[in-house]
Amino acid sequence: MGKGDPKKPKGKMSAYAFFVQTCREEHKKKNPEVPVNFAEFSKKCSERWKTMSGKEKSKFDEMAKADKVRYDREMKDYGPAKGGKKKKDPNAPKRPPSGFFLFCSEFRPKIKSTNPGISIGDVAKKLGEMWNNLSDSEKQPYINKAAKLKEKYEKDVADYKSKGKFDGAKGPAKVARKKVEEEDEEDEDEDEDEEEDEEDE
Repeated sequence: MGKGDPKKPKGKMSAYAFFVQTCREEHKKKNPEVPVNFAEFSKKCSERWKTMSGKEKSKFDEMAKADKVRYDREMKDYGPAKGGKKKKDPNAPKRPPSGFFLFCSEFRPKIKSTNPGISIGDVAKKLGEMWNNLSDSEKQPYINKAAKLKEKYEKDVADYKSKGKFDGAKGPAKVARKKVEEEDEEDEDEDEDEEEDEEDE
């Protein structure tokens, strides 16, 4: 399966996200050969953001507002119609997490421990910003692990589909297998949409 719907609009960015993006671009211009330490970089950006005046933040607020207008307009035009969800088979193999989800699983507890009382939305936002600040080489271990889990998942799905049993009420195993395949494809699309939503935040 691909990465969800390619026509789906890119998620809107917050004022802080635009600020971090600007900081990254400045860092790359000044130190093109120096890799970004995402944890240290994120901390410095956060401290710098807190000390900025409202006037200094205003241009990022305007960028965020403009991006929200763009996002709302594109989502209005996009508006995919989703039918009723089919019931998932509890025995079907569970779809593996993406590299981003593996990264979140590792760092979510650390963010919660250093920021007591932080909301789920803010945790997701911080994780998204941290992931975006990683270099390709820093993301690679998570992507490699996700690829291995995906290989295992595909084998499990093949085994699962090959074990289609005769269903007296609905006909031979071929019909049962076809239904499983349809449900599996729809489940993958739904899960991919959920992953993209979290990455976009």
